[in-house]
Amino acid sequence: MSDPIKIVDAHHHLWDLDQNYYPWLSDMPEEHFFLGNYDALKENFMPDDYRAETAGYNVVATVHVDAEWDRDAQAAETAWLHEVAEEHGMPNAVVGHVWLAKPNCEDVLADHCQYPMMRGIRSKPVTSLSPDKAHTVLGEPGSMQDPNWLAGYALLHEFGLTYDLRVPHWHLPEAADVAAKFPEIPVVLNHTGFPWDRSEDGLKAWRENMRIIAEAPQVMVKISELGLKDAPWRLEDNRRVVLEAIEIFGIERCMFASNLPVCRLRANFKTIADGIMDIVKDFPREEQEMLFSGNAAGFYQLDID
Repeated sequence: MSDPIKIVDAHHHLWDLDQNYYPWLSDMPEEHFFLGNYDALKENFMPDDYRAETAGYNVVATVHVDAEWDRDAQAAETAWLHEVAEEHGMPNAVVGHVWLAKPNCEDVLADHCQYPMMRGIRSKPVTSLSPDKAHTVLGEPGSMQDPNWLAGYALLHEFGLTYDLRVPHWHLPEAADVAAKFPEIPVVLNHTGFPWDRSEDGLKAWRENMRIIAEAPQVMVKISELGLKDAPWRLEDNRRVVLEAIEIFGIERCMFASNLPVCRLRANFKTIADGIMDIVKDFPREEQEMLFSGNAAGFYQLDID
């Protein structure tokens, strides 16, 4: 029997609502949250909770992604995560937040980069709620066409940072334009490009847009958060999406991630990890290791040997 596969969880969150301020979890509900009601998330989720959720799996490193901490103190989340890591041994890398279009972008990036686990930025650009409205936000302040946003994005290369791209798939052609302008900035697309519409037409549009962004060789994808607003997490519903995403990007540009604790609105870690392991069970062991640990370790500069 082979050794349990190593897992680098490339995308999760921690929060302490007693100590820190997260507006979306405290007093500013997100009206259009992609999984609907998220009241179940409004409780502390710390390393002990993470380890209880992932018990029995060989998680060797984790990447903490911006949990929408108070935007008036963006680098404070990075500082706090370093305190957490010193006490608990996790996370092992940090993806922070900065408003790319704001005049203080460079100063906030410099504040983040004081901390050794800092690896990248996730900063959601302005997007539309549906594909038919995508054109209505083109060129808006904070959009991917905003010159100020692009100037902030360019700074990522100067600071040696990666970019976590989090947009619905109908904005991926715009993201591909940005990637073409800045080929030196490593990018990873979050949450499998959000294939929310599982109709044949919906999947066709998702697939076409995924192919467009995959043309940029520096773009990878997180096989993560396959949850749907109005349906449970089902292996057979997600098998096709996972396999098609891997086919489009190639296994060498895919990485597993849980999106804990948000994913628990639809599925626990066991359901997700076992499900994706089942989907790729016939892949060579080397490719499985790339998906579950090697690719993320390389992207986020983690030593897992």
